[in-house]
Parts: sequence; structure tokens; C-alpha cells
Amino acid sequence: MVSKTDDIPASVPDCNPADVADGAGDGAQDGKETRLKDSCGCGHNADKAMVNGDGAHEHTGEAELKQHGNGEADAEEESNEQEVIVIQDTGFTVKIQAPGTEPFDLQVSPQEMVQEIHQVLMDREDTCHRTCFSLQLDGNVLDNFAELKSIEGLQEGSLLKVVEEPYTVREARIHVRHIRDLLKSLDPSDAYNGVDCNSLSFLSIFTDGDLGDSGKRKKKGNDLEQIDCTPPEHILPGSKERPLVPLQPQNKDWKPMQCLKVLTMSGWNPPPGNRKMHGDLMYLYIVTVEERHVSVTASTRGFYLNQSTTYSFNPKPANPSFLSHSLVELLSQISPAFKKNFTALQKKRVQRHPFERIATPFQVYSWTAPQVDHAMDCVRAEDAYTSRLGYEEHIPGQTRDWNEELQTTRELPRKNLPERLLRERAIFKVHSDFAAAATRGAMAVIDGNVMAINPGEETRMQMFIWNNIFFSLGFDVRDHYRELGGDAAAHAAPTNDLNGVRAYGAVDVEGLYTLGTVVVDYRGYRVTAQSIIPGILEREQEQSVIYGSIDFGKTVVSHSKYLELLEKTSRPLKVQRHNVLNEKNETVELCSSVECKGIIGNDGRHYILDLLRTFPPDLNFLPVDGEELPPESQRQGFPRQHRHRLACLRQELIEAFVEHRYLLFMKMAALQLMQQKANKDSNKTETPAITATSETSTESTADTIQTQTTTSDSTETETCTDCTAQTDSSTSAASQTATDSEENSSEPATNGPLDSAATQNGACKSPLEDPKSREVVLNACKAVGSISNTSFDIRFNPDIFSPGVRFPDNSVDEVQKQKQLLKDAAAFLVSCQIPSLIKDCLDHSALPMDGATLTEALHQRGINVRYLGTILEFVEKTPAKAQLEHIYRIGVSELITRCAKHIFKTYLQGVELSALSAAVSHFLNCFLSSFPDAVAHLPPDELVSRRKSRKRRNRVPGGGDNTAWASLTPSELWKNIASEAQSYYHYNIQCESVDQVVEKYSFQKTTLLREISIKTGIQILIKEYNFDSRHKPAFTEEDILNIFPVVKHVNPKASDAFHFFQSGQAKVQQGFLKEGCELINEALNLFNNVYGAMHVEICACLRLLARLNYIMGDHPEALSNQQKAALMSERVLGIEHPNTIQEYMHLALYCFANGQLSTALKLLYRARYLMLLVCGEDHPEMALLDSNIGLVLHGVMEYDLSLRFLENALNINTKYHGPRSLKVALSHHLVARVYESKAEFRSALQHEKEGYTIYKNQMGEAHEKTKESSDYLKYLTQQAVALQRTMNEIYKNGSNASIMPLKFTAPSMASVLEQLNIINGIIFIPLSQKDLENLKAEVHRRQQLQELGKSEEPTEESQLQLEDKIPID
Repeated sequence: MVSKTDDIPASVPDCNPADVADGAGDGAQDGKETRLKDSCGCGHNADKAMVNGDGAHEHTGEAELKQHGNGEADAEEESNEQEVIVIQDTGFTVKIQAPGTEPFDLQVSPQEMVQEIHQVLMDREDTCHRTCFSLQLDGNVLDNFAELKSIEGLQEGSLLKVVEEPYTVREARIHVRHIRDLLKSLDPSDAYNGVDCNSLSFLSIFTDGDLGDSGKRKKKGNDLEQIDCTPPEHILPGSKERPLVPLQPQNKDWKPMQCLKVLTMSGWNPPPGNRKMHGDLMYLYIVTVEERHVSVTASTRGFYLNQSTTYSFNPKPANPSFLSHSLVELLSQISPAFKKNFTALQKKRVQRHPFERIATPFQVYSWTAPQVDHAMDCVRAEDAYTSRLGYEEHIPGQTRDWNEELQTTRELPRKNLPERLLRERAIFKVHSDFAAAATRGAMAVIDGNVMAINPGEETRMQMFIWNNIFFSLGFDVRDHYRELGGDAAAHAAPTNDLNGVRAYGAVDVEGLYTLGTVVVDYRGYRVTAQSIIPGILEREQEQSVIYGSIDFGKTVVSHSKYLELLEKTSRPLKVQRHNVLNEKNETVELCSSVECKGIIGNDGRHYILDLLRTFPPDLNFLPVDGEELPPESQRQGFPRQHRHRLACLRQELIEAFVEHRYLLFMKMAALQLMQQKANKDSNKTETPAITATSETSTESTADTIQTQTTTSDSTETETCTDCTAQTDSSTSAASQTATDSEENSSEPATNGPLDSAATQNGACKSPLEDPKSREVVLNACKAVGSISNTSFDIRFNPDIFSPGVRFPDNSVDEVQKQKQLLKDAAAFLVSCQIPSLIKDCLDHSALPMDGATLTEALHQRGINVRYLGTILEFVEKTPAKAQLEHIYRIGVSELITRCAKHIFKTYLQGVELSALSAAVSHFLNCFLSSFPDAVAHLPPDELVSRRKSRKRRNRVPGGGDNTAWASLTPSELWKNIASEAQSYYHYNIQCESVDQVVEKYSFQKTTLLREISIKTGIQILIKEYNFDSRHKPAFTEEDILNIFPVVKHVNPKASDAFHFFQSGQAKVQQGFLKEGCELINEALNLFNNVYGAMHVEICACLRLLARLNYIMGDHPEALSNQQKAALMSERVLGIEHPNTIQEYMHLALYCFANGQLSTALKLLYRARYLMLLVCGEDHPEMALLDSNIGLVLHGVMEYDLSLRFLENALNINTKYHGPRSLKVALSHHLVARVYESKAEFRSALQHEKEGYTIYKNQMGEAHEKTKESSDYLKYLTQQAVALQRTMNEIYKNGSNASIMPLKFTAPSMASVLEQLNIINGIIFIPLSQKDLENLKAEVHRRQQLQELGKSEEPTEESQLQLEDKIPID
């Protein structure tokens, strides 16, 4: 459905593309336009807010998406979902009167546009069928794009009338689309097909609808008897089945209530001239559920029945014609079933959680789907055939000028917070639209539906333009990359280039422009989609490049404006300015790699492109004659030959390396200074006692400097994707050892202080007039390879070791230094980063569960995936290999599926479209099925093209007429995988078949299937596959439903929001929960403002907020936030993504705390099922999950079941944490408690003794844990003795024994919850009622102070000090 905002090209400066409501989905997908008033004096920028924490405004409540605000606001949830009021602006209520309904109240805010009231009305249950109307106040029509505050006479209580307007063809189409969207609103097929940013979510099945209400509706969980706790067989510990079908439970709401059989465009369209003059706009053909076939005219006055039939045209109105302004009103009159079902459908639609239906910013694809019936759908058919270009998103009749939109949004002002929010929102919106358009275009190109701009050339060399986007294929055309590795280099270059675009985009220098870039892998081809520089297609490339080189450094040119712009990126990106020689042996100065080209477009903007060498080369994979690598690298067998010569270090590695060097620099300078000072002192007094003092003061000097630098330019760095992954803020300064701080600093290192003065004054406590101090800094600079002699500054020259680049003679020393720096960086990766990754895995601060999370863990530490083999070898040599088994298994499976992906890529390129499903199923059979001679099903003869003899030159890229793919056998494929592993990852897999691999590494075939499907974009039918049959193959071609693109693009960031988020996290870690909570709320606000309602970062924000709510005792609020986080994680990351599993676990804990026991169990069982599917039972995280399940089952008195889970948790903990760990002691205690409840005291004693021994050895006799355990032992012994006495009594006296009643206690909910909190790492500070009152009073006093504007800090900070840092996942 397209809103009224249609006809605005997105480049109109005043109207941001962000305001234009989007084509797809139900209504307001774009966050509302929130222009913040400058009156709030947003002078305090983010930095101040970060430092003080109180600098931010207090408005927490507003951010809470106003869901169930007023009685009937249910229906307007959707658009208010996005409502974010950043500066409190008093909203007001208006009355709305629509034809045929009672007037109702609507809460609006002054910055809203009239447009947004339209969206609300189109989504409300009772007005959703209207699209073509205007709003009138006292008879005056309101302008759609006016802000409410600018409308005269609009105030609290004004009555707005909804007035039906005459239709145009465009409005009629919009109306039909909107009705179709309403009819399809519960239908999941769009999510399965991966269109229109729909994606799946199953949370509501497990929570029976919305959690917030269900707690109030059902009786609180005291009626334990009614809970059925037995999980399905396959979820129990030790089960070997891994069924696929439960991955997508059937939602009863999805059996759609049929409202109509057919609604389609009639074959009589378009109306002939004489009918046009009667106001006919178009004709529809409809079949009702009662099998009545009718033909409908859409006219300017509305919709009515005409007398046409399928074969005779009679446009006269039927009798009665049922003329209605809305199609819904017309259909309700002619079909009772429609009336009944449509009403029911809309009721259901508005009851769903808004997060289940809002579109995601980027498309998420599902790798499994059920067989969905293909129903007639006029809009889908129309979209497929009318080149969807003409209807491209919003602007009829013209395609979007992507380049202009992308660059215009970058140029928006960004001086204060409101401006920055507006700018970031516009950038994000255009980026997500561009990514969607580029993906669609790339698929059209590979499917052969786009004409090449050079159709005469061979397929591989063709280039395409579609919808103002330029597409090229990832092949080495014109031998451009011959020196660098041919096709392999051409395949790697686009992703390197994308990383460059991402890096320059993050630095965001005014006046320097990059191209919109998206890399799409589809059907074995890699397509690069780029926005087009104005005028570049009219000129030859040689004329337009005024900076850089088009032939890898043979001819080089430079340009002063480019040098000036690139100089600004040089510090954050650590790129060194350097000179190279051109073909005439003249010196040319550059500030980037030579291939980086500068072109001034016809729009006068300075563009840079080909950023594939933004980061320096990785010498471990770039053997250079005559160059020796440091011994650390050589010991690991580097340098190794790689497929291509474009292997670069990651930006994260550069950051970590510079931080590492910075700490070294600080230490050296401080140490030398100490020695000087000591020498002076010892001259005065003869006591050289400096050991103790030198230590402490070194730390303090280092501290001061570290803090100066980190605050000064932390803004320039790009932050890691999962913002919660590393939370220690980077002020963990030099006092720690260098390696420690690399792991802890979440802000990648800053590149030294911005001005050398900071260092000088920090390090020396005196200006550098003192020659000795100057010498100290000089020595330290030399030692760490700084490019400056007076301050710490490390930068890399990206052209070192580029073939064809020559350097002038006078820079020999500098080049030598740079070579050394690159060798050091390569060695640093092998000797520091890989061991630190393994250490993090050992102490479980990194817990990858599948290939994607493992890759993310590598990338966060700057390790490229090509080091996977090295990492696995490292794990094999680690003494604690048993505790890394999960990492090893995930690593090998990732390595094997990546090798299979490489082979699959070339395999698919030779397959023609008609044989695609057969080829994919054949490949999967060879890869996963135990059936030894998988035979491919060739398409039947009549489908194979007859023209094999004549070689056609310009086939579509995917049109290979060959059937070579059919001859692949399982043994051949596994041989290829093993050789690929050897040649690419330098890792040895000795396995000839899938069964050997499964046996040797204890894999699960479903896990391998999931990994390969996600990596290659395959979608398979969801059913149980028999992989192990030796008689028939596991897959048939009917099982392959689709093949999706795998898309890489830039993710624009919400910088202000992110700063709030980080400072909120820091506050929480210091124990200021309230302030932390306020900052996180503020961050949520700003995130919503930039990204709309759905985003990974909002998900992290909600999760943390829920955790804080929970710790601060607000359980219902925690539940509501965590429910949103879980829903969002399903929608944005995928239903079985490891993050989603975590969200389910947190949600279960909060449900339990809210007394919703059966829901908590369902959620935990779901999480366990997903985890089994994703990584199997043998994983440290499974121990936590099983402890949770066991505890909840203990609470509902299912003791035998509870023991199965708790004992499994005990085994896993013992394996991964070592038998003496405190986690194991706790596991023993939990098991003992269940045995006690079963009155099996002997077993209980045995387990508790184990736990006691661990506590005693680890913590000592005096520790409270040891004492608690010893008390519990005494209690158990007494119980056991009492039981024994009773038994003896019975034996002695038979039936007439006088029996003492024994106390068997069912555990109280409170005690279970306490244990749940402990295992989930949540520590409460016991506060008495009085403390709570004092705390409330204190908070209240502060708020009053702030309202009065007094900035005086309260004298004593009432600080809630946590005993332990709150672990934030």
C-alpha cells in the first residue's frame, strides 16, 4: 500500500526520504518525523552526557512505545509503535469523526504530520478499509505534509472530519493494494518467500499471545497440577533425534479465514475512451466464497457491480449496483462470508504484537519453509509483470536517483542532536531501500531479465544498469587482476571494497563521497551493485580519474583537494601519507592506496572508489621474495600461499595492534621517566628505594593519558556489531598487562592523542623543554614504530608490497620501517589475537554456538576467517583441548561447510535454470546423504534445450547448457572438500565420506544442513529427512523450494544513540542502576528515532533494559521489554539464531519470576530444541539451559524429570569448567536439593559432599559458601537419621508402629527463583524496606533538583554497589 506521500522524489531537500511512508507493509513503517525543538538548548552534546550521566534529559517513560495507552488505541499501535518523543512535547487529543463510526479520541503530538493520522486511520480496525480521504477541520482540508503545530485552530479536543475524496487511477490502485494487504495480513507466505521485509516469528505460539496480559488473565501459577511438564521425547537429555519439523510450529492463526476466492484485475482493462469519460478507472474480477462471480468497476465515485461477464463486456451498472466508496463495504453487501470473516480477520490482526508485523530494515531469509499453497494474487501478478521499475517504491514514472539520494542525505547538517538524528535517519532509510533495490536488481541480472549494456561481449564480461544501479559480475574481465590471482582476486575484491566503503563511511568526512555498494551472492555468481557517479558513463575512465591509478600503480596522478580530504581520514583509518613514483619517475604524493581512484562527478562532488586496499596487506598470506617474517609467524608455518594477493588485515586488527603498541609506548615512557626521577632522587638522598613507588606511579601516569585519549577521539571508531559483546570500557588503562587490555577495550584503540601536547604533558608532567624528557619520548616512539618523533602515532602505508608500485629513493628508510610494522602486525595476529581468542573461549567469555557467531568472534578480534585452520591447529595443541571441544567442533564444521560453499559456487555456475532444483538436491545428497551412489535426476528430454549444437554467445549468466553437474559423486565431492580445506585453510581433514566426518568430529547432519543452507541461500522443505538411509537419497528435487541471495552491505550507525547506550552500560557496571537505566532508555529512544522500530541494536538495548528492570524489581516491565527483545531477535536475526535462543532463556526467567510457570517451561523447552538443532547437546551453554529447566521442574515437583536435566548440566559443567570449578559445586548442590525433595538422602549427601569439598578447596573453610554447604550437610544427615529411625521402627513393630511424621518439603517458589538468579548471574543487593524508602526519597530529591535546574550534586552519592559486575550478556 502506498501512502499519500507518493509523488515526492526523495531528493527534495525539505522532505526527507525518511518521511515518505514506505510502499510495503501495514502503514507507518518509518519512524515518525521527530524534529526536536532547539529550545531545549541541546548544547550538551553526547560527550557531556557520557561523562556526567545526568547531562541527559530525564524522560524515560516517553520512549516506551505507547502501546496500550488509551482504551481503544489498540489499532493505532502500529504507527505509534514508532512514535518517539525525544524532547518532551505536550501531546494533545483530537476527536476524529469517520463516516459511519462513532467519533473517537486520538492522542497526537505537535511534531506529527497530518500524513501520520492518515496512517493511523488506515490501520485502525474500524477505519482500515479507507484509503482515499482527506481530513478537514471546520471545513478546511488539511495539508498532508503540514506539521500539526503549524495548523491554525487545531488544539485539544478539536474535531477532525474524515471526508471521502473522489478516486483517481492511482488512488484506486492504492486502495486495491491496501485491501489485499489487509486480507493477507496474517498470511506468512511473504515471510517464507523473503519479500517485502517480512520475516517469521513464533514467540506468540509459546507465550499464548501477549505476555503482559496473560499474567493478569490466567490465575497466577498456583494450580501446579494443571501444568503438563513432560517435554517431547526429542528434547530430553541424551536423545539422539534431531527433528526439523518442530522448528516451525504451526500457528493456528495462519490457517487463514478465507474472505474471497479470487480478487484480480479484469481482462477488460483499461477502460475504453467512452467509458473513461463516464469515470471508469479500472475493472476488477471477483469470486466470492459463495462462488458468486462478479465484475466490479472502480470509478471516481467508488466501486460498483457492472454487468460484464468473462466473455462479454457490459460496463453498465448492475441492478442493484451497491455503489460504495470502499471495496470492503461493497463486498460486505454481496457476500455474508466476506463480512463475517473480514471482521474476524481484522480483530486478529490488531491483536497481534506490532513487532510481529512491522517490516524489518533488511530482508531476512528463512532456510526452511513448509509447502505453501500458491494462491491467485492480483497485486503480486501485477508487480511481476508491469516492470516493477515503473512503480519503484514511491515515485511513479521515474526511477530513484540512488546516488543523489545517498549523497544528499550525507550532506544534511549535523551540528546538534536533532539535526544528527534527522541525518542519520535519512541515511539509514536510503541505505536500506538501496540494499533492497540492489538485491532485486542483482537477482534480475543473474536470472537473465536485464539487458546488458555491452550485449556483444562474452557473458562474464557483461555489465548491467537497472534502476540507476550499476551491476558487474565478480570475474576477472580484461585480465585486470591477472597479477593478483585472476578470478579469485576478482571474487575477493568486492568484499574488500565494501569494507573500505564501510570504513570511510564511518569516518564520515564532509566533502568526501563514496558509492552506495552492495555485494550479492546469488546462484553461484557474485554481483557488485553500485550507485552511479553522475557523468561517469559518458567519459572514458582515463579522463575522469584525477587521483590514484587505474593500472595498479604504473601511471599515478594526485590532486591537492583529494589529499586535503583524505588527510582527514588518515588518522582514524591509520593510513600514512606517502610518495610513489609514476611512469615518468616523478614523485607523486598519495594518502591512500594507489588503486583508490578519485573522480569528480558532474555534480561537483569528490568521489573515491575502488577502496579494496584501504587496509594494509596481510603478510602471513602474502609470500614476498627476500622478506623474512618474524619467528612467531614462521613457527606457525607462515607465510602461506593464498588464492589471491588481496589478503588484507581487518580494521579491528589494526585498531587492536595500535592499542597494543600504545600501551607499550606508555609503559616505556613512564618507566624511563621513573628511572630519571629515581636517579635525581638518589643523588639527593642515598636511598634507591623506588621499586614500590615506581609501580604505582607508572599506573597513574598511564591512567591519566589513557583517559585523555580515549575520550578525545573515541567517536571516530567503528564499533563492533553486537554492542553488548564487549562491555568493559576502554579506560581499563595501562595498569593491566598489554594483552589483557586488548581483550577488554571495547572501543577500538584510538590513534594516540589528537595533539602531541596531551602526551607530553601527561607523560612528563612538564613541557618538552626538558631535553631528557624529549629523549624519553623519542626512544619510546622509535621502539613502537611511531611515524612521529614527538608523539605516539602509528599509521600504515597500504601500498607496501603492492606489485607495480615503486617508491622514491629518498623514502627507503621509511619504507623499511613500514615493512617492519606490517610484519609486526602479522605476527601480532598470530601471537596475540589467536591465543587471546582461545583464552576467551576457555574462560567462556566468548561462547560461539554456530558458524556465524564463531565468525563474529573472530572478526571482533580482527582475525580473518582464512585463519580458521590455524585456529583449529592451535586448539589441537592446547593442553585443555577437552574444554574446547565445542569450539573445535564448530570450527571444523564451519571449515567444511565453507569449503563445500566454495565448490557449490562453481558447481552452480554450470547449471541452467530448468535444472536448478535437481542440481541443488543432488549436491546436498552428495554432501550429506549416506546413500553411496547418488544419481542426479536430469530434467526430462522435452525440457532440455534443443540447440546444443549451435553455441550461443550471449547466454544469460546462469544459462549453462551443460549437465556436468550431474556426474558429481559423494566420494568425489568429499575429496574436493578435503583438498579445498588443505589448499585454502591449510588444514588436513582425512575423511572420504560424510559418515566418516560425522563419526570423527561427532557432528549432526541437521547442523551441517543448516550451515550450508544459510551460507548458500538454499531454502528447503521442512520435513524429516532420512540422511542415513543407504538405499535412497535424502533429498529429491521437490525438497528444494527456493534459492535466495546472500547480501553484504553497509550498516549505517546511530552514533548518538550508541554513545548513550555505552555510557548507560558503563554506569550500570559502576553500580548506578537508576542512571544507567535512564541512559539506556534515552538510547532506546534515539535508536527508534534513527532505525525505526526494528533493529539488532534496539534488540540489545531492550534486553539490557529488561535485565535492569528485573534487577530493580520491576518484573512486569522486565517481561514486557524482554518479550519485545525476543520477538525482535526472531524477526531481525532469525528464529534459530543463537541470540534468539538467549532471549528465550531470559524471557523464561522473567516469566517464572512473574508466576507464569508453564510459559517459562515452554520457552525453555523451545530454547533447548533450538540449541540442539544449532549446536547439539555438548556445549557449555547447554549446562545453563538445563540447570534452568531442572530448577523450574523442581519447583513444580517433577523430581525425576528435574534430575535428568540437572545431572546432564552437572556432566557438561564438569567437562567444560573442570571438576573443581565453582559452577560444578553449584550443580552438585542443585542435584542434592532434588534428591532431598525425593527423600533419597544418601544420594543427596553424596552430591552435597562433592560440592562442599570444592568450596572448601577453592574458598577456604571460613567462606560463607563453605559454611552454607556444611550447614546443609548437617541438615541432610539429621533428615537421613530420622528417616532411618522411622524405618527401623516399622521393621521392629510392624504395622502398629508409632511413626513420627517426616517433613518432606516441596521447594518454595522463592527459593527456586533465588537459585535461578544465581545460575543466571544476577545478584541482588538485599535492601531492607527502610533502605528502599531512603533510596526512593533520594531519587525523588534529585529529580526535584533537576527540575529546579540546580546543578548542585547531592553531597553523598547514594551508590548501589553491586558485589559483582552485572554480567551483561
